[in-house]
Amino acid sequence: MKIIVLGAGLVGGPMVADLAREADFEISCADINSQSLEKLKRAHPSIRTIQQDLSSPDRVERLVSDSDIVLNAVPGFLGYQTLQSIIRSGKNVVDICFSAEDPFQLDDLAREKGVVALVDCGVAPGMSNVLIGYVHHQLDQTEQAEIYVGGLPQTRIWPWEYRAVFSPIDVIEEYTRPARLVENGQLVTRSALSEPEYLVFPEVGTLEAFNSDGLRTLAQTIPARNMKEKTLRYPGHIDKIKILREVGFFSKEPITVGSTTVCPLDVTAKLLFPLWKLEPGEIDLTVMRVLVKGVTNGQSVRYTYDLIDRYDPETQVHSMARTTGYTATVAVRMLAKGLYDRIGISPPEFIGQHKQCVEFLLKGLAERGVVYHETIERT
Repeated sequence: MKIIVLGAGLVGGPMVADLAREADFEISCADINSQSLEKLKRAHPSIRTIQQDLSSPDRVERLVSDSDIVLNAVPGFLGYQTLQSIIRSGKNVVDICFSAEDPFQLDDLAREKGVVALVDCGVAPGMSNVLIGYVHHQLDQTEQAEIYVGGLPQTRIWPWEYRAVFSPIDVIEEYTRPARLVENGQLVTRSALSEPEYLVFPEVGTLEAFNSDGLRTLAQTIPARNMKEKTLRYPGHIDKIKILREVGFFSKEPITVGSTTVCPLDVTAKLLFPLWKLEPGEIDLTVMRVLVKGVTNGQSVRYTYDLIDRYDPETQVHSMARTTGYTATVAVRMLAKGLYDRIGISPPEFIGQHKQCVEFLLKGLAERGVVYHETIERT
């Protein structure tokens, strides 16, 4: 089976390495960065690397034309148009891009082309949706769903106490894109970084949570009266980022400085990204808690799923790449085995409707050391 991975970055590279373990897979990887491709090729001589600018839809269509399954791992700003190109090519796809557009806009195209398209197939959105979808189908009525998730460095280094564990430009998008929540059955919008909460995780300590736009398709597919997704950071992070945002450092509108015109966001990125760079061997954490409350057989019940994952020194794969990337690579195996074959756009909560698929994902992740702990309580 021919599989091509689009993107060889922090998450794309480890996904290629994981898929290369399968003798039945013929793996290709395309990226514009020749250094990333050369590193992959040295570690895995059997894979085919292709240096290619993936910003052209026509080029993407030609690139995936002889593949059986495509794994889309380009940055978020390219995600939607790349997904559209893959579907137009008639190729089944697993997508981990976090773009602002509604993926259901491509549902008609996917159905017309007979394509199975698993979108938002990472950790959150991704496994968070799978678990909420699964619990929703165990309950008679789903009342509330909450997601708390964050990628963090284990060592807190002033001033940011943060490392960008995926595309840094997508991180800034989290700080600026309005957050969509469901309150009392209605879709509402809150500003990013708003409504802070403090949560204690035994293995990590106290973290602060803020509204972010991570519900995605859940707001359309799960009829719960209240749902929210919040991003986790070390305490104090919100205020620092709010200062940058309110002053205008994240603005895309050009300004004139002396005789030069610059985009504030470009300057901010140039200054921040080196400070946020995750160094080789640096230990990072992924922390996630998913809460789902509802009623079954007249009894109130609460499901809790907890994940705490760390950098793996043996494979030298960072935690966010493990938790995001391995969800996608196990999903690729799920498609390859024919366990999931729904034509059209499938957000992860659709996978949650099928117990066999949920068990396959959880088992595959556990085999890679990514373990979700389930707690069920009568309330």
